Amino acid sequence: MIIYNVTVNVDKTIKKEWLNWIKEHIPEVLATGKFKEAKLTKVLVADDETDTYSIQYRANSREALDAYYAEDAERLRGDGLKRFADKSLAFRTELEVIDEYSVNFN
Repeated sequence: MIIYNVTVNVDKTIKKEWLNWIKEHIPEVLATGKFKEAKLTKVLVADDETDTYSIQYRANSREALDAYYAEDAERLRGDGLKRFADKSLAFRTELEVIDEYSVNFN
């Protein structure tokens, strides 16, 4: 499994607008059929000017992520760039899941 992680630094002046937008954007990315789930998190760092968020999309395979890049990424990134280009900065990383663990507390 591959995790496609998008980390975004968002200027606090647009935080509310950006959060509303990203909550609509994530289902659009999932609708491509390339990912099985997504998680939106806030990165806990102290910064007076920006808030940082991470969106983790889980792809079933490398091929699914490559298909997303080839078929969907440019179009889906475009809207965010148009709206928030001067008030946000995104960077992307790919993570390969090696193993997963969980604990059940009774």
